[in-house]
Parts: sequence; structure tokens; C-alpha cells
Amino acid sequence: MRILRVITRLNIGGPSIQALALTSRLAARGATTTLIHGRLGEAEGDMRYLAAPQASLQFVPTLQRAIAPLDDLRALRALYAAMREFKPTLVHTHMAKAGLLGRLAAFAYNLTRGPGPRAYVVHTYHGHVLEGYFNRVMTGVFIGLERMMARFTDAIIAISPAIRADLLGTYHIGRPEQYQVVPLGFDLAAFAAVDSAARGRARAELHIPGEAPVLATVGRLTAIKNYSLLLDAAHLVANGRPNLVVLLAGDGELRSALEAQAARLGIAANVRFLGWRRDLPAIYAATDVFALTSRNEGTPVALIEAMATGVPGVATNVGGVGDVIANTSMGVTVPLADPRALATAIERLIADPEARRRMGAAAREHVLARYDIARLTNDIDALYQKLHAGQA
Repeated sequence: MRILRVITRLNIGGPSIQALALTSRLAARGATTTLIHGRLGEAEGDMRYLAAPQASLQFVPTLQRAIAPLDDLRALRALYAAMREFKPTLVHTHMAKAGLLGRLAAFAYNLTRGPGPRAYVVHTYHGHVLEGYFNRVMTGVFIGLERMMARFTDAIIAISPAIRADLLGTYHIGRPEQYQVVPLGFDLAAFAAVDSAARGRARAELHIPGEAPVLATVGRLTAIKNYSLLLDAAHLVANGRPNLVVLLAGDGELRSALEAQAARLGIAANVRFLGWRRDLPAIYAATDVFALTSRNEGTPVALIEAMATGVPGVATNVGGVGDVIANTSMGVTVPLADPRALATAIERLIADPEARRRMGAAAREHVLARYDIARLTNDIDALYQKLHAGQA
């Protein structure tokens, strides 16, 4: 089988981790596989370091997240040319822009390929951009485009039941029989290995006093992640706990605005902007409570990593969060845009170490069983083989 995978860019996040892992792991099973990726945005972390040495990657500089009509046409042409050269058995796209251009290129390739079997087309929704990203007019345009692209797609993968229900029930994208729910999978061994000794070492490395409560988050400093809410809640917690330490691991276009907000709230000394970090097990090891404040999420990777480390999470109840924090034994969900509810949940966990320990243990057990990389590889391989056999 010849698999051509297309992703908008290899920035920090679950889609990149999954695309890189599947590229190398399916190659190890005998598939000929190539991953095409585009250009990173400003201040976005680069995950190409995760690529296996034998992985085949191809860079298309005009493929990017931003809407740029001329570059988008050039990227479409480059994708079509790559397909003509590679002659894929299957094209699998990830993320919105790659999903649009990659599936258009695959449609054109199938029309013009000449004799021989057509390429099957698969698209993964790691989330979607249909809520919280654009204004009403642009959102309507994107909904129309996604409905059209579904007609050119053999299989649609949703990474959680909530995303499948949203795409079908709210946005009417595709047909039920096109969908497969395939949860994400990761190599969580480094996170699962974190123990109490690692906590002490991590705090020493980060110069955090042993008795200080630590609240942490990891991700892009962008509007959809809603870190303004996190800072508002941290301000409320810090009123009663002036030794609170808040770790923000990540970067993005809102960093300066968030730094200014922390200063206005009087918590600049509490909040540490760490930038992009590769030592995430150490960040989680130093953490008492993990916070996720997004306006929209597919399956939140950082939350899964924190839970695998045994750190309980407090998260806004959006998108696929409820599939990760499946019940109150393993974490807490709060309403969107309610800093007091978020602060109350954080404070309760900080105040009760035994509750944190129990919740962290349940969280670790849940995510290690559900989000394993071997399970993901098996699920995707089985879907590919089913399509190739004409059974899907």
C-alpha cells in the first residue's frame, strides 16, 4: 500500500504527533508512506524533531494555515504533482487547510490518473474550525466547503464521539456511514514513568519551592486556548495563596497581551511564561493541577499527557474534553467563561492532596488504557486495509 499523508503544518499539537507517528509506524509494517507538510506560523513550535530517521517527509512552502489565495493555488498544484509522481493507494489528510487542498488534489488526481485503481481518500477531524475561530460569514463558507469535501471522501475519522456528533448533527457534514471514531494515540511511556522522585527533581530544576502549589498549562498562546480565563482564575486563587506558581509552557501571538494581563492583575511574579519546551514530563512532574481553558477542543493532547503523569486536570467542558475526563473520579470540568468556577475547582484540588492523588491515579489508568499509540496504529491500519479491500 502506498500512503500519501498531508498535514497543514507540523506545529506543536496532537495532529502533528499522530501524523508523524503513523508515517513511521505504518512504514515499519511494510507500507510505502510519505508525509507532506506545510509552513509553520509565527511563534509556532516545530515538531519535526519527532520524525523517525527513516520517515519520508516532503515540504510544500506554500501550504499554510492562513488564507492566501495565490499560495493556496500553488499548494494545490504542488499536491496534485506529488500525487501524480507518488501514485498513492490512499490519501489521508489532517487539519482544515490540508483537508481542503489535499482532497481537491486527490479528486483531480483520480479524474486524470489514467488506467489503474483510484486513490482512496481519508480525512481526520482532530477538532474543527467551525466554532470559535472565524466570524459568522467565514464560518458559513467553511461549513459549505466541508460539506462539499465530504462528497470526495471515502472515510471520515472523528477523534471522539463528541466531534462525530457535532459534525453530523450540528453541521450536517457527510453521511453517518462515512464516519469512524478513532481516538488519538500517543507514546505515553515517558509520562507514565513520572513518580514522586521525579517531582522533587523537576521542582529543583525549575526553582520552585517544595511547598508552593503549582498550576500549569501547555499549548499555543492563541485566542482559542482562552488563557485570559486561566489568568483571571489564577488571580482569584492567588488572593488566598500568594505563593501560587503558574507555568505556561508554549508560545504564540498573544504572549505579550497575556504578560500584560498578568501584570494588570498583580500576578506577574506568580506566572512564568516558559516558551516551547521539550521536557514536558518534567513540567507535569512539578505540577499539582493542570488547567485547560479552551473555547473549542478536539481531543486535548496536553490534558492527556498531564493525566498520564498522574496530574488531575480542571478543564472547560467543550468539544472532546468530556471523552478524556470521562467522569468526576479523574478530573473536573467547568463551564466556559466562568473564572470563579475554574478558580474554585483549582483551589479545592490544591487544598486536598489526597483527592489529587486519587484523581491523578484514576486519570492515569484511564488515558493509558485508551490513548495508546499501538492501539491507534492498529485501528488506522485496519481501516486502510478495509478500504483497500473494497469493504468500507
